[in-house]
Amino acid sequence: MTLAYGSTAASLRSENAGVCDTSTSMRLNDSPDRVKVPVPAAGDLVRGRMGFGDFEVTVCSDGTYLLDGGAMFGVVPKTLWQKRMPADELNRIQLGLNTVVVRTGAHTVLIETGVGNKQTAKMREIQGNQELLPASLEAAGIRPEEVDIVVNTHLHFDHCGWNTTLRADGSVTPTFPNARYFAALGEAEHGRLQLERDAVSYLAPNYEPLIASGQMTLLSRERIESGPEICPGVSVETFPGHTASMLGVHLETRALGGAVRHACYIGDLLPTSAHLDPTWCMGYDLDPLMVIEQRKRFYQRAIPEGWLVLFPHDHEVPAAYLEWNERGRPVVAGATQATLPPYQFVKSLK
Repeated sequence: MTLAYGSTAASLRSENAGVCDTSTSMRLNDSPDRVKVPVPAAGDLVRGRMGFGDFEVTVCSDGTYLLDGGAMFGVVPKTLWQKRMPADELNRIQLGLNTVVVRTGAHTVLIETGVGNKQTAKMREIQGNQELLPASLEAAGIRPEEVDIVVNTHLHFDHCGWNTTLRADGSVTPTFPNARYFAALGEAEHGRLQLERDAVSYLAPNYEPLIASGQMTLLSRERIESGPEICPGVSVETFPGHTASMLGVHLETRALGGAVRHACYIGDLLPTSAHLDPTWCMGYDLDPLMVIEQRKRFYQRAIPEGWLVLFPHDHEVPAAYLEWNERGRPVVAGATQATLPPYQFVKSLK
């Protein structure tokens, strides 16, 4: 199915000439006025895979991209955040683009789809994104045709870019042709406003053609509160702050013996493991005070119940269990890891 989205797709095509050309990407990397962006080896295209009760959870990747460190940490001084995520000479930090694929036995569920291939040449030069999700899925043995559910936590360009694929003729087609897509209604409504504050974050060809064709279901707040289940074992919950309607995606299954296992892809409430401090909010957050409150609410369940937390933008630590440290702050679990469910998480399948 081809979804031509007016003149927008055509203009993207003209701006993105050579967008899928590997040699072009290498030339950008070789520019003398920018830091080289490492392109992962084939073995690093899959960031992790684990058995999770009855489910199989795989972390694929659209590669990495570069964003301003100050924007990613808001009012936190650089002297503090650079100890966790060092910046280059342009003050950019390297971030991951993690797509989680969940095989439940009945469904193949894909959470988030990275940046995609619709960025302009200027934005690709600034951010150094690599457009690797198709290759990552192939390396993980996941065919686009087998994905039957796609969930976007929100509709920013770096979370839903491969919802659709920009073709050479300017048309836009669903990347996952047999999937039902899900996102919050409030996200689409906000994106259509094209407000000065965040219009650049919403790229309509990533979602509007799917809405128009009926392939994307927009979930109202009332629907989410009354019936959050997307399919058995996969449900959504609103965590406002980064955007007003951002979703977290819960995974719940049972291990041998019947014990409940719970994981949560928390979206940009916690973009990386370096953002666990409740007050370490992003400059991109529309309501940082709400982010603080929602993080506290999340920790009240995730830590005592031993949830596996899946981070959208942490390339090195795509998933972790959390614990309280001696000062009562949330941190990645270390010494208490042995007390948590004995899942094996492999960062790289080599």
